[in-house]
Amino acid sequence: MQQDIARVTTTDGTDVAYASIGVGRPVVYVAGWLSHLQLSWDLPEERGFYESLAQGCRLVRYDRAGCGLSAPLTRPPSMEYELDQLAAVVATLGSEPFDLVGTSMGALVAVAWAAEHPDTVRRLVLYGGWVSGADISPPSAREHVLGLIESHWGLGSDVLTDIFAPDADATSRKEFGRYQRACSTAATARALLALSYELDIRDLLPQVHTPTLVVHRDHDRAAPLEQATALADGIAGAQLVVLPGRSHLPYAGDAHVLVATVRRFLGLRAARRGARMLTARQGEVAALVSEGCTNREIAARLGIDERSAEGHVERIRLRLGFRSRAQIAAWYAAERDRPGAAN
Repeated sequence: MQQDIARVTTTDGTDVAYASIGVGRPVVYVAGWLSHLQLSWDLPEERGFYESLAQGCRLVRYDRAGCGLSAPLTRPPSMEYELDQLAAVVATLGSEPFDLVGTSMGALVAVAWAAEHPDTVRRLVLYGGWVSGADISPPSAREHVLGLIESHWGLGSDVLTDIFAPDADATSRKEFGRYQRACSTAATARALLALSYELDIRDLLPQVHTPTLVVHRDHDRAAPLEQATALADGIAGAQLVVLPGRSHLPYAGDAHVLVATVRRFLGLRAARRGARMLTARQGEVAALVSEGCTNREIAARLGIDERSAEGHVERIRLRLGFRSRAQIAAWYAAERDRPGAAN
């Protein structure tokens, strides 16, 4: 898949970048805290997650103001500002109802939108969300994290990466730390995280009448499971699905099970697992693994260092849900020999 990036302007003149991938009925994705449309597309795990979601539909996601390819903040972050940006993106879809997926802080924005615009949302999915930001961690912990981001963005992003993605391998966590720092300035990151602690949507939950799925990992280190239960209890008829795992980031840990759960609720077919889930470089590495090459031999063949080769193999293993190199080799051989596969 390839993503198409375009821009819209909010009523107050804020330039917001959004991306579309796939073809079919629209699924609007409201991301958590920080995002970067282009850099996220370059992260294999995150790109694979979006590609899996977008099979058989049109996935639309955007960078909120102050993040990624969108313009800097023009006013302090608030729920009103969040909804203004979402409205500008939704306006590009026409009158057709859409599915709305909100992750982390984006789940709260999605609830507010569904409460205010019930006729626009076909189905609502809330992952890793909460009802009250004040209840997701003690005040002392919140102040410590906010202060760390403000005084030392590098260290702050590393600390948050360990909280958000403990199930990811060391290489992926290091890359995500760099990714966070590239998404926004320290001041914007602090302001947006502070907003996530301030938001409280408990009064909005009874106003949501859209069919809703609340999905959460049982040991999410950033958002307690109790908050997911409160979300589901507050929305009439909402389904609660609890998955195993510690990672708050949807594409970390067992992302395939999360994708399958969301797609099932949205009435989409199970996502394919196959060669399309690998980047071109990962495909090259998988081919060499199938030939029995060691990491050192892969590095020599591709002109990269051995640690990079090791990282590629680990990402392939995680992306395909395998436990060993032998499984990667067997999978690659099966894909290569599959009828209709490219030679």
